[in-house]
Amino acid sequence: MNPVAIIGGGITGLTAAFRLQQRGIPVTLYECAPRPGGVIQSVQQQGYLAESGPNTLLDTSPKIGSLIRDAGLEGRRLYSDPSAEKRYLVRRGRLLSLPGSGAGFLTSPLFSVTAKLRLMAEPFIRRAPADLEESVAEFVLRRIGREFLDYAINPVVAGVYAGDPARLSVTHAFPKLHALEQRYGSLLLGQIRGARARKQSGEVPKQEARKISFAGGLQELVDALALRLGGNLRLGTAVAAATRTREGWRLRLRPAGGPDTVEGPENGADHSAVLYAGTAYALAGLSLTADRPIPLGVFGEIPYAPVSSLVLGFRREEVAHPLDGFGVLIPQVEGFRILGTLFSSSLFPHRAPPGHVTLTTYAGGARDPELAMLDTDALVEVVCRDLTRLLGLRGRPTWRHHVQFRRAIPQYEVGFGRFKQRMDEVEAQAPGFFLAGHFRNGISLGDSILAGHDAAERIDRSLPRPRDRAAQTEPVHS
Repeated sequence: MNPVAIIGGGITGLTAAFRLQQRGIPVTLYECAPRPGGVIQSVQQQGYLAESGPNTLLDTSPKIGSLIRDAGLEGRRLYSDPSAEKRYLVRRGRLLSLPGSGAGFLTSPLFSVTAKLRLMAEPFIRRAPADLEESVAEFVLRRIGREFLDYAINPVVAGVYAGDPARLSVTHAFPKLHALEQRYGSLLLGQIRGARARKQSGEVPKQEARKISFAGGLQELVDALALRLGGNLRLGTAVAAATRTREGWRLRLRPAGGPDTVEGPENGADHSAVLYAGTAYALAGLSLTADRPIPLGVFGEIPYAPVSSLVLGFRREEVAHPLDGFGVLIPQVEGFRILGTLFSSSLFPHRAPPGHVTLTTYAGGARDPELAMLDTDALVEVVCRDLTRLLGLRGRPTWRHHVQFRRAIPQYEVGFGRFKQRMDEVEAQAPGFFLAGHFRNGISLGDSILAGHDAAERIDRSLPRPRDRAAQTEPVHS
């Protein structure tokens, strides 16, 4: 069987490649960067461990656990410290922990009595028409009011998407919220009545899922998957064009520092299918031809939010806050410049040397895009100024690690459905060409893993099934 070509060596492409190989399907993965993993990169220096991209993997699906097990990382898996489960929000300049129960909510100072009564009335709010696409802000204002928008949803949206609730689509950015309203007529009733269905499926809500990392950081997962690809992983190689022929798919490659080359039927390197698992803006520049050229430029219109990740080390005694939780998210109305901070060394061991702590702060996003592009020295000053007010810093950082992403997170804004519809049309117009990744299937690390897993299943179903391949297919846990 000719190999499946996978374009993009982030976690979606790596997962799809691994699962296809398990099924006895050969693959070749092309990644334009000099290393696989995309934004996932763990840096270890001077006793500190910093994550350049996502910090945790949420254990929301049995498919995530099976990937870790099949990749040989069961013994390396770490769950976050149970004592670091508190999540903080800022109100009136102070960190207040989110209540963990209904009784805690009733007594929490995070929300006023008026807001609590407004939430209790939520089951009596009529559902919106199924075809109405609202922004997240419109949806929340309609169902639970302004205070929850400002002090709960706004900081969560900043923490997840680095986005603006007034622009993000609830239908596409938070589809489960939209589905709860449509199915149960209420978010509160949906949480209660939907618990049985979630239990039967094995899926776990993200707010309840256990947080996973590895002894050497999340890059261990990337390295384990890449190792199993061996020579089938081609780094520093972009794909400029994909053309369907009678024999399969012919690719025009653009190696770093070299001229374009063609891989196709004439040199015995044709591909049985193609999976694109890169970014939306790079997809817009891909030349795709099936029976005719298929334009992809519209995907360049998907907006991305810029984000800076700044990891700082401090002496423990120079941070007044106990750091007894996951981290803190900051409502925009509070007037701080940063989006939020993770208490990284509270979550997992060996993230800081003895007597020190590690704090990971995110800045920029749709809220303040210019801030994301500040140089390191300037950003350190902004972050330390905010953290001094929030956490009681009394010293200067002992270590720092700064990464800028000019296009970090795709924004599923109102009207995003036209992009998803176009993705479906592209796959229909070019049978054997597949799309998967954070620009389509959800932006979290877990979403991207599930997208790769599901893409492998879709590709497998589309290919001929000779007897010899069925015989060599390894069992796949799901």
